[in-house]
Amino acid sequence: MEFSRNQIGIAAGAGALLLIIFFGYLIHLNGEGPVLGRSEERDPLSGIPNSISLNPLRDRSSEREAAQFIRSMRDGNCKQELADWFKDYRKKYAAFICDSEAQHPLVSWEVADWEDAPPLRILHYRGKRRNAPGQKGTYKELFSVTLENKGGAWVVTKYDSMY
Repeated sequence: MEFSRNQIGIAAGAGALLLIIFFGYLIHLNGEGPVLGRSEERDPLSGIPNSISLNPLRDRSSEREAAQFIRSMRDGNCKQELADWFKDYRKKYAAFICDSEAQHPLVSWEVADWEDAPPLRILHYRGKRRNAPGQKGTYKELFSVTLENKGGAWVVTKYDSMY
């Protein structure tokens, strides 16, 4: 089957147009913030949106640092993660968190909302936790990790959770 010059030109033009649209969309996304959209429906108690659309081109360095912190807490390394907290005014709070995390470990989590207030970034999560020892099952809960940008590196400065 032979193709005419017109058909080849139309196919090449359509391909070029698709590439221009694709790269234009990538340029547009690159200029957008980390959250592209939030649902109108919100959790009645916390005000966190029920769903968000995250920019696939966002800087994920703060998310990686928060995920490492959360995994470490889940794996029983709470005292190592909060070692600096045990040395200052957050000592009682750190002890409470470590005790609570041991009793109600996280099973899974996902980003529920994202707040930027430079140099701070607050990542809100929806998590699933195991019930206290002696009780079966899991429960869902909202928690947040606050990070501070210190010279280009993200440092966890606060962890809020209801148990």
